[in-house]
Amino acid sequence: MGISSALGPAHDRTLSTGRLRYHDTGTGSPVVFVHGLLVNADLWRDVVPGLVAAGHRCLTPDWPLGAHTIPMPDADLTPTGLADLIAEFLDALDLTDVTIVANDTGGALTQILMTRHPERIGRVVLAAVDCYEVFPPKPFTALVRLAKIPGAIAPLLAPLRWRPAQRLPLAFGWVTKHPLPAPIAESYLGPARRDPAIRADLRRFAAGVDTRHTMAAAQRFAEVDLPVLVVWSTEDKLFPMSLAQRLVTDLPRASLRTVGDSYTFLPEDQPELLAELIVEFTRLHAAP
Repeated sequence: MGISSALGPAHDRTLSTGRLRYHDTGTGSPVVFVHGLLVNADLWRDVVPGLVAAGHRCLTPDWPLGAHTIPMPDADLTPTGLADLIAEFLDALDLTDVTIVANDTGGALTQILMTRHPERIGRVVLAAVDCYEVFPPKPFTALVRLAKIPGAIAPLLAPLRWRPAQRLPLAFGWVTKHPLPAPIAESYLGPARRDPAIRADLRRFAAGVDTRHTMAAAQRFAEVDLPVLVVWSTEDKLFPMSLAQRLVTDLPRASLRTVGDSYTFLPEDQPELLAELIVEFTRLHAAP
């Protein structure tokens, strides 16, 4: 979707199972962003400028998680399939020493990526993410269960046209501390509301969400020889701080930074601070 010009021009890349839209801006060492469920590249619109200014190339794909605009009916949209899709994107663009920055559901996919395809990755930022036994987090377990039912997604999304409904816990109320701008909320919710093919992709992803994927990745954390920055909000309503502490304990080269005045969507509530932490981390762990 990419309504923000800060993300740079849009490009379409044909991969083995369909076309993927992404935005690309800046020069220097690459940063690839992995958003979560029912958001798209616009999540990073206020994070990217700080990284570009610090000398990074920022690539922000619209992953097929329900807010994309190009359906991928032939893609494997299980968590493992999506992790493989991210790896294929890195291969297709021949990106090396990549910094992966992930939020929310995208963090679960990135943990699978780290343990299956670490070759092109130089470092990872996990900013408030699904992990371990929390995939998906409450209250979204019921939403994911309902989304698996054919025909259920459209009536679930219809009330979210209205801004008061967007602040409910089942919408953005527990992931953003501050209300989203109306155009951004529409960017996130509009594609699945308007396009049955996007809803079909969303339903296929929802059908595969299960803690067995995050637990399987966690069993291989000891093998991950990558610097990992874990960024967590002290006010997060979905992911308790204990999860962040477990990640830092289990990942051999992980460190933790905490952020206030934010819920799960750190790129929405604290984008400038998140950008500063990412830049500091990439400089600390720059390739020799």
